[in-house]
Amino acid sequence: MTTPHTFFPNLLAEAPVPARGIHSQTLSDEGGVELVLFAFAAGERLSEHTSARPAIIHILSGEGDLTAGDDEWAATPGAWLRMPAKTRHSLVARTPLVMALYLLPRER
Repeated sequence: MTTPHTFFPNLLAEAPVPARGIHSQTLSDEGGVELVLFAFAAGERLSEHTSARPAIIHILSGEGDLTAGDDEWAATPGAWLRMPAKTRHSLVARTPLVMALYLLPRER
């Protein structure tokens, strides 16, 4: 029997932080919303880039520096950012860091 829902009791448990590098994995991709978990070793970064889709970044653990457009914020647990498509953004992990990235349906 299949169920019409997906449940993760603890997203952090799904994203072990690597000793080096960045690990990413897609946990869900349905209905136009894709959930990708990223786990960063301290010092790792996602260089500035854009996404063709609107997106939400949610920091689950760790500390870093998050930029979107010309704005910069501390990336700490609980930090949440929604961005329209084509927004320049980047992330630097100062400590081991886990974030959830939600790619939303394309804007019309």
